[in-house]
Amino acid sequence: MAILADFMLVWLPAPTVSLRTPLAVSAGPISKFFHSCPDNAFQVAFAGTSYSLLQRIGAIVRNGAKLFGVGSSASLVGVGVTNLLINARKAIDKSFAGEAEDVPILPTSVAYGVYMSVSSNLRYQILAGVIEQRMLEPLLHQHKLVLSAVCFAVRTGNTFLGSLMWVDFARWIGIQRSRE
Repeated sequence: MAILADFMLVWLPAPTVSLRTPLAVSAGPISKFFHSCPDNAFQVAFAGTSYSLLQRIGAIVRNGAKLFGVGSSASLVGVGVTNLLINARKAIDKSFAGEAEDVPILPTSVAYGVYMSVSSNLRYQILAGVIEQRMLEPLLHQHKLVLSAVCFAVRTGNTFLGSLMWVDFARWIGIQRSRE
């Protein structure tokens, strides 16, 4: 679960390579609008291309919706498996029964989807579009290996920060209690 969620978390809001399929002729106005949005809200526009403020906001909304789906799905599977393992251990080890409780599957999954669509989405969009494209790339464009290492370190730090923020968010909304 975590591997899939982490990959999607890094790639969806800030893809390095765009894998867009051509827009269907029968696409509606909403599909056409989101197809015209950049991959990343803060992405540098290529020569001959420009994005409006509305298109950049659309990129945040589109990527947030994708991350909500990925986060909710990954959490649904992960929390379900976790509860299954907790119950299996309770059945085997009777002394463990008082130590652990089932995690609420649906509220946790929705909360994780919301967290990914808002916090993770914005952090990664800023990271890829502002920090990497607008700051690090111009500074280190002659040193690709150093650029890759710095980007890796910054993204790893962002993932660690996101994990800490998720725990705080989960406690704040009441789906995780701190141990006394």
